[in-house]
Amino acid sequence: MLLIQYPKCTTCQKAKKWLDAHDISYTVRHIVEDHPSYEELKQWHEKSGLPLKRFFNTSGMLYRQMELKDKLPGMSEDEQLKLLATDGMLVKRPLIVDGDRILIGFKETEWEEAFQ
Repeated sequence: MLLIQYPKCTTCQKAKKWLDAHDISYTVRHIVEDHPSYEELKQWHEKSGLPLKRFFNTSGMLYRQMELKDKLPGMSEDEQLKLLATDGMLVKRPLIVDGDRILIGFKETEWEEAFQ
């Protein structure tokens, strides 16, 4: 299982603590130093069944600076994936990749359900 995270992110820290408390093993990947590629994001998006917008870190500074709230609706899915792949700070975190299971962000109830 892969945990893609940003070490300074408090939500990522909570997610790691939760995984550790539940004895769930994982490999950590730094989202900025080793950001997800276009191919990875495309595959994860397809597996997740979630809207592509969920993959964007909408509360991030870069998202706001780039005014993506207004730009995304006019972009194709392919353009959005290419944009996401340019900078790890655009990607919502933490991100769990475990086979066909993809979890975005940390909501304890969602994770409890996913890891039953």
